[in-house]
Amino acid sequence: MVEPPLKWAGGKRQILSEIRACFPPESDVNAYHEPFFGGGALFFKEVSEDTPGSINDINTRLMNFYRQVRDNPDEVIEHLESFDAPDADPDPDREYSDVNRKGKEIEQYYYQQRELYNRRPNDEEFDPVEEAALLMYLNRTCYNGLYRENLSGEFNVPIGRHSSADWVQSSRIQQASHALQDVEILDGDFEYVLDYASEGDLVYFDPPYEPVSHTSSFVEYSSEEFGTEQQQRLCDVAVELREMGAHVVISNSPPMKDLYVGLDEFEVHEVGAKRHINSDGDSRGEVGEIIVTTVPDTNRREKTAYLDQFTPAKTDGGQ
Repeated sequence: MVEPPLKWAGGKRQILSEIRACFPPESDVNAYHEPFFGGGALFFKEVSEDTPGSINDINTRLMNFYRQVRDNPDEVIEHLESFDAPDADPDPDREYSDVNRKGKEIEQYYYQQRELYNRRPNDEEFDPVEEAALLMYLNRTCYNGLYRENLSGEFNVPIGRHSSADWVQSSRIQQASHALQDVEILDGDFEYVLDYASEGDLVYFDPPYEPVSHTSSFVEYSSEEFGTEQQQRLCDVAVELREMGAHVVISNSPPMKDLYVGLDEFEVHEVGAKRHINSDGDSRGEVGEIIVTTVPDTNRREKTAYLDQFTPAKTDGGQ
């Protein structure tokens, strides 16, 4: 088991045991694929280090982070160790020590690093290793551990409230690097998996969720949208994977239940999950979810109690 290096809203920490219980035994899995990787909670907790496969996410900077963790963990850690406290003064030897791109005054170190991180969507030159370290730093020091982009693709979460934030996380980075060694890392559309998966492989989908009501909302992790048409396309891909003999497991929100009910060999379970990362404190708590699986109940893993005992991530910069 590996502790995920990033905090990630929408992560599956609270229902890992339910999801795992819908997987086939490890001996029946040839390779593992996760087309909506995010924080990778399930991968790092449940996938053996020697299991080949692929991970993917449309957030290119997020997947750059995992590539650098896989290939250059020591360099990422070295960068992280060089960073100052988020509320410190900006570094006068780096760009954006006075104002940001729009001419707004920068008074804290955090906002200088956020501006440096946002080089990529502005088509400026960037160092992939530094960018990975900056993502880790911002993730550990921003407000509530959120990842949110504006319509221009810029990370725009404000500084969090921190007393003892640990943004280096060297042990987690080294462990994650070992876990990712046999994994291909991509940053495109989820349909790539049709070219990568084979009979006997396990594919786990955790797409962006549809709101559970007309008045609710879901955190935007990137400037890309994932709406009803995309959900239908995901369902079609899942059916194609099942037809080729791959094992398919999907976690999703209740409005997507009707897409899968009645499909041949698909079974739908309803579960609850507590959300601990949310911009609105009143919105944290129990959220209904569904788990869809093509794995017969006679050939699933046993539910493990220890997965329900993890301490929830703190909401203002803790570990």
